[in-house]
Amino acid sequence: MSKQVAAFGEVMMRLQVPGYELLSQANHLKYSFSGSGVNVLSALTRYGHQGSLVTRLPEGPLGDAAIASLRKLGLHSGYIERGGQYIGMYFLEDGFGARPGRVTYTDRAGSSFNTAPQDTYSFARLAGKADAVHFCGITLAMNDGVRAAMKSYAEAVRLRGGLVVFDCNYRPSLWGEGGYERAKPHYEEMLHLADIVLMNEQDAMFILGLEAVSGEREGQLQELIPEVASRYSLCTVAGTQRTIHEDNRHSLRGYIFKAGSFSFSDTLTFTVLDRVGAGDAYTSGIIHGELEGFDPQHTVSFACAAGVLAHTVAGDTPMSSEQEVFRMLMNPGGDVLR
Repeated sequence: MSKQVAAFGEVMMRLQVPGYELLSQANHLKYSFSGSGVNVLSALTRYGHQGSLVTRLPEGPLGDAAIASLRKLGLHSGYIERGGQYIGMYFLEDGFGARPGRVTYTDRAGSSFNTAPQDTYSFARLAGKADAVHFCGITLAMNDGVRAAMKSYAEAVRLRGGLVVFDCNYRPSLWGEGGYERAKPHYEEMLHLADIVLMNEQDAMFILGLEAVSGEREGQLQELIPEVASRYSLCTVAGTQRTIHEDNRHSLRGYIFKAGSFSFSDTLTFTVLDRVGAGDAYTSGIIHGELEGFDPQHTVSFACAAGVLAHTVAGDTPMSSEQEVFRMLMNPGGDVLR
């Protein structure tokens, strides 16, 4: 049975340089609309759920274009408020070989979402309309007003028995100097409100300040994630470990910690077309498995396959159906479908 899933977050305009050119070389850009909540909900609608974005967009052609894009992805737009003047934008330059990709933000602080007045959203009403609501650490980094709104919504969801999903998604460039210290109390508040959390051992060490005896990532994960789950009374903690190779191939392994034990996906190695948004695809797979009652091994395998498939699609937004993810699990890299 399909579930009602909402997400609270900003809609961004993505302006992509063609091919592997630099901004200083290009003379035209391709635009689209995305955002962590948009990406997660888009995937979940393809798995059969109903997705609604809680956000604020400007009046006028840009806001209209963003809403049209969301509707094309199958998202419900009835919870979108209108107001303010700007939409957040980022420029994307794809990396190649030794040169990493680069994201440059602009207009974000003054966007309609990030300047929304305190009484913009009716969280008491919205909280009762979703089985689960997704929140992102990127949103938590914006400003005090957005942080307060995010926590109020999460509290309302929890009060009404919905699932609070929190993806740590720490971005150093958004928190600035001394970011870990500034971010920690806000992350702790969200962790206390959450049921399902997306994070890894590095989040536990750098954001929460936890210490591990082991010097290896695997050992750190095994030590710290159970401690985080216990400290914040979390139902489920999940995440990925990524290895980047020199030939544009990545390896990804997912984990899930639930009911006191770990389950791991196979390590999948693949060639990358577009990396942005792939973490949101993994998150959507975890949410789907939890909503559908998959066993943990099934959930983490599904989520990892969904994340891998997202690397093969241009754009931020995951586009794979549940059937396509299952096909990837059964026959990775199969022949042409005819």
